[in-house]
Amino acid sequence: MSLPTTTASPETLVPTTAPTGLTKLVHKLLGGAVAGITGTLIIYPLDIVKTRLQNQRPNAQGVLPYRHGVDCFRQLIRHEGMRGVYRGLVPNLVGITPEKAIKLAVNDFTREWLAGRYLAPGQSESQLGPGYGMIAGATAGVCQVIVTNPMEIVKINMQVAGTTPGAPKPTAMGLVRQLGLRGLYRGTPATLLRDVPFSVVFFPTHAILKSQLADPLTGQTPFYGVFLSGMVAAFFAAGAVTPADVIKTRLQTSTKYHGVRDCFQDIVRNEGPQALFKGVLPRCCIVAPLFGIALLTYEAQQRWIGGKST
Repeated sequence: MSLPTTTASPETLVPTTAPTGLTKLVHKLLGGAVAGITGTLIIYPLDIVKTRLQNQRPNAQGVLPYRHGVDCFRQLIRHEGMRGVYRGLVPNLVGITPEKAIKLAVNDFTREWLAGRYLAPGQSESQLGPGYGMIAGATAGVCQVIVTNPMEIVKINMQVAGTTPGAPKPTAMGLVRQLGLRGLYRGTPATLLRDVPFSVVFFPTHAILKSQLADPLTGQTPFYGVFLSGMVAAFFAAGAVTPADVIKTRLQTSTKYHGVRDCFQDIVRNEGPQALFKGVLPRCCIVAPLFGIALLTYEAQQRWIGGKST
């Protein structure tokens, strides 16, 4: 007597390996975290130098504390040691994961939505025009500020704490309790003024440069091309929004200003227009490799999980 046979359907024989929406989100968070933490640990000393340069004010004799970035770093090491170089690192690392995940994921999601709505079937989002790229970047920038502002205000207040001799060094949790919810979002308009234009410039520029470096046969950009396009796009975007970054730093470390306009006028009147570009080179040198690493990691993760290329 023969046993009955059953024929398995192809669905039961081949396991489904396509990642779910939640799995994709986890991958993006992990990829952003690894890239952000690695990049931050390497370039954080430049970040604190940038903040000190932007926040310095002339003394009674009209002399600035630091002549340039190298002088600032030397004084930092001499007076505060390596601990001073990495002051404010922990809150920055805590904010890296959601900040990078939100910026990359929201831009990615918005581009997918725009492509599905405005492109013909079969066209990829890489064919979106620069205008759509700007919309996606602006959306990512707005969403990012919700997470970025509290993290940055704690980081900046810890970074400038060492500029007052003999003053007690604050802790991250101490600053959170001292500032409160309203204080943690001080300078939000200036942060929006910096991060939204940054994303509007950065993401479309990255997409254009990346497409120019793509293999003409496969259409896929090699990893070095992803890294270089991210570096160049971030360098120019960071330089373009440096005035907003200077204003944001001042607003978040002082209560003397009544808003973005008041801060802008005070800086130009007392220090000259050139003061709006204080720390521009350290800032560009910080942001460029950080975003190059983040995009490289994000791209590698997308290809590894079998998803689309960004």
